[in-house]
Amino acid sequence: MTASPMQRRPSVPVRVGQLSVGGDEPIRVQSMTNTDTSDIASTVTQCVALAQAGSELVRLTVNNRSAAAAVPRIRERLDAEGIGVPLIGDFHFNGHRLLSDFPACAEALAKYRINPGNVGRGEKRDSQFATMIEIACRYDRPVRIGVNWGSLDQELAARMMDANARSAVPEDAETVMREAMVESAVGSALRAEELGLPRDHIILSCKMSGVQELIAVYRMLAARSDHALHLGLTEAGMGSKGIVASTAALSVLLQEGIGDTIRVSLTPAPGEPRTREVVVAQEILQTMGLRSFAPMVTACPGCGRTTSTVFQELAEDIQGYLREQMPVWRETHPGVETMQVAVMGCIVNGPGESKQANIGISLPGTGEQPSAPVYIDGQKVTTLKGAGIAERFKEMVDDYVADRYPAEVSGLRPEA
Repeated sequence: MTASPMQRRPSVPVRVGQLSVGGDEPIRVQSMTNTDTSDIASTVTQCVALAQAGSELVRLTVNNRSAAAAVPRIRERLDAEGIGVPLIGDFHFNGHRLLSDFPACAEALAKYRINPGNVGRGEKRDSQFATMIEIACRYDRPVRIGVNWGSLDQELAARMMDANARSAVPEDAETVMREAMVESAVGSALRAEELGLPRDHIILSCKMSGVQELIAVYRMLAARSDHALHLGLTEAGMGSKGIVASTAALSVLLQEGIGDTIRVSLTPAPGEPRTREVVVAQEILQTMGLRSFAPMVTACPGCGRTTSTVFQELAEDIQGYLREQMPVWRETHPGVETMQVAVMGCIVNGPGESKQANIGISLPGTGEQPSAPVYIDGQKVTTLKGAGIAERFKEMVDDYVADRYPAEVSGLRPEA
């Protein structure tokens, strides 16, 4: 029997554009563009790609006047293309000026991200933070107060380090720094509420670049606050390292019921699509049984029985095909995201795994008969042979989707 994830930590739901984060809502997937925001065409293109890949919120860098001026035009272009994904403005250092000087930007954004570590220094910090909160109140926009290990409020950290040094039983430096992260987030949220921002307009995050540090700080944050929490391992890295590190950290927290929205911060390899981070985030949630986004392919890892690469090529082909079809299937075949597909490589586990899937194919291993039985809902329905197995199996997948997940008509699914 599969263990169920722990009950979600209670949190105050926050409305962001047309969707909600926290409370009983699904754990949301978000991403961030890496285009120059002032390059409207490129930014719109990437926003569309991220949204179509399944990013439910998209964050933009708003770092200068040209970027702030571009935001309303980006929103207009996305709306014209039928892409309603909420846009989040990522502000550092000068957000108070940009939001004040560009009211159309403030209105076009669905949420603001504020980093209390670099909103200002000394006396300016409080007034500049207050300006951003007041603008959020004026436009009825939620705010993510996002603390980051690499830009932690140094004045706060120094005060806490000094107090710890005077303590009769001082903690180690790492513990104090984690406490400073949480204090920065919770204290800033309290200040925002004092300035008039409703509690249901606040999301918190405390991002670290180390797996164990991230887990520890979010456990502390979850124990001290009922705000919705955004999860993410910052600067996770490239390739398998970034994927493994993010998965290791986020999975532990999600299993403990911590987290209301996630981002996987991957450094893309040259030429790699930005949408990769969206797919990884979805796969983390789906493999944990927390949400379903696209049909999943169970595939054999291969061994000495499977010296042929046919099943590997077919598994890759099928997985890519399913993701390509999802933008259409998502709109026309509700429930298809829960479908399980098996592509297996030999007789040892092939038939058994194929029977457990909604639709599965068991390819011949080395020395086996050149035939591939296909199973639908646990029953063998046919055996494919010869050339063109991949295309014929994809046709069977299409037929299965059409039959088992009938299209909606006028918002009503027809009777099966």
